[in-house]
Amino acid sequence: MSEIKIVRTTAPKEKPQDETKLGFGAITTDHMFVMDYTEGKGWHDPRIVPYAPIALDPFAKCLHYGQEVFEGLKGYRGDNGQILLFRPDENFKRINRSDERMCIPRLDESLCLEGLKKLVELDKEWVPHAPGTSLYIRPFVIATEPKLGTDSSKNYLFMIVLSPSGAYYPQGFNPVKIYVETKYVRAVRGGMGEAKTGGNYACSLKGQEIAHEQGYSQVLWLDGVEQKYIEEVGAMNVFFVIDDEVVTPMLTGSILPGITRKSCIELLKSWGYQVSERRISVDELLAAGKEGRLKEAFGSGTAAVISPIGELKIDEHVLPLSGGKIGPISQKLYDQLTGIQWGRIPGPAGWSVKVCD
Repeated sequence: MSEIKIVRTTAPKEKPQDETKLGFGAITTDHMFVMDYTEGKGWHDPRIVPYAPIALDPFAKCLHYGQEVFEGLKGYRGDNGQILLFRPDENFKRINRSDERMCIPRLDESLCLEGLKKLVELDKEWVPHAPGTSLYIRPFVIATEPKLGTDSSKNYLFMIVLSPSGAYYPQGFNPVKIYVETKYVRAVRGGMGEAKTGGNYACSLKGQEIAHEQGYSQVLWLDGVEQKYIEEVGAMNVFFVIDDEVVTPMLTGSILPGITRKSCIELLKSWGYQVSERRISVDELLAAGKEGRLKEAFGSGTAAVISPIGELKIDEHVLPLSGGKIGPISQKLYDQLTGIQWGRIPGPAGWSVKVCD
């Protein structure tokens, strides 16, 4: 394994004084992890250096053809002061699945995890203390070969940057209103939907604007062929409780395989719930709602962990859920997952990774 060189900053930044105003993704820490790829040499020169802008040729392929991938995870300050990561190995497994789809050379997952832990330990004073706050972690790869041509790059840059972030629910853990998009599509089978790459998020912006104009906070996307089957919510996977069955759309190649999604499924099954990964249509959802069999719905993702859904708008149909309250399964999952993440309760083996005290 390559040795990770560390260059400490000589000009540390001033840390935020008011952790209730951190926001999301607006503040950078003192250091970042960097590693290069050169064809014929492979990934090389892993290092932690002071956070700074990067030099990028205007012809760099990532700027013109979107050859890039990224990940998102968090670091948590436990009640005992320990810094913890939640299932980081799953993030590096997933970035390699995204790499494969985007024709990017595979990363050494063990080296990336070692680099992440060293980086977080070096910047541990940036992990916020206030309830609900965390250190957002963004690993990413960009194609840097300066050449205009639609072939895969011969050079890449892998980086990890950090950002102390505020509580996702500053006003409390409350249900959100979701707009079902029936005109635009996000992804199709065989496309890039299962990869965590910028294009999937850029193409979702139009639907998000339409949702916001109508007073809805998120977009629920349908399949890109028939526009009939539920897929995922913006930056979250989605679950529905119909009768005594917890249903989540099956992974068909157009849905991001969420790590929180996977964790929810594993927890629910361990608790004895019937969990089904299958196709679920808008018509089935509407029928279940009208018949009183749709008991609750929620999204799952790194940012919110669990986001209960209080209302769905499908064309002209408005479907209220759980009386606008948090459903019992949503609450139980949220309490369990956040308890594990902040080290308050033990989780399954390997879910909580200690970085340092």
